[in-house]
Amino acid sequence: MGKVLVSASHFDTLCQEAWALLEKEGHQVVYDKTRSFPAYSYEELREIIGDIDAAIIGMDQYNEDVFKLAGKLKAVAKFGVGVDNIDLDAASRHGVKVLNAPGQNSNAVAELTVCFILDLLREVISTHKELEEGKWPRKIGAELKGKTVGLVGFGAIARLVAKKLAGFEVNVKAYDIYMDAEKAAQLGVQPCALDEVISTSDVVSLHIPATSQTHHMFNREMFARMKKGAYLINAARGGLVDLDALTQALREGHLAGAALDAFEIEPLPRGAEIFQYNVVCTPHIGAESYEAYRNVSLCVSQGVADVLAGREPRYWVNKPR
Repeated sequence: MGKVLVSASHFDTLCQEAWALLEKEGHQVVYDKTRSFPAYSYEELREIIGDIDAAIIGMDQYNEDVFKLAGKLKAVAKFGVGVDNIDLDAASRHGVKVLNAPGQNSNAVAELTVCFILDLLREVISTHKELEEGKWPRKIGAELKGKTVGLVGFGAIARLVAKKLAGFEVNVKAYDIYMDAEKAAQLGVQPCALDEVISTSDVVSLHIPATSQTHHMFNREMFARMKKGAYLINAARGGLVDLDALTQALREGHLAGAALDAFEIEPLPRGAEIFQYNVVCTPHIGAESYEAYRNVSLCVSQGVADVLAGREPRYWVNKPR
């Protein structure tokens, strides 16, 4: 029997099947439902990690300092896809398998992305706020039909976005380092160079991971290359976007709007200048759906159970090549 530390939110209420799966395998779930923010700081982990066999984590930082204290730790499973808060090299050095749940929350993020696009074009939220103030604004919005949507990245989420946009009669272009031309053709998506996606799209939606190479990829220079009056969508990673540069592009009127679900600094500071423009900002809720919680929790819990039982997990991120 192993101890499985869980620091993913709502595990006690929305992930009961996953909890039962772990207990059926003979493991003890360590979960503190009284925590307002479930992620553990290094100081908190230092007190408990030495007695933990596996961890299912959200935004916690697992680095060399943590791993060297975790003598029993065999697996760290990210409650989602992006593992940028886990030092993969350090995990490998300490014999810890890093797991994730690719595709399990993709539909939720894809639906939010489409929601963002429609809201920005019609300024639904800002109009609603004006009605609350007793105003009756008759804003003239734009239709999605006939527009060009550019996808930067063409992984599982981006492909779902393309599929959902098909009914809106839009032109979809996509860039990816490893472009799957066959899937693009099936979805009616035009593979393009990055510069063409950026410079010709009415809406640019980000679907790439956060790495040292993509940090602030969308900066002042990149925004200048976008069409005047275009919109930026980021339901991926906060580090992809230089928020100051985006704010400037909105302030100067080069971009017509932006929708962001992730930020370098979370929570986003109250009174941030970006709120003054046509923006929709949400608190990292892309994967926050009942269905996604069930899918992700079962996936990572099965992976943890497999590792602790000596079986090879299905989604092993730092698997030796």
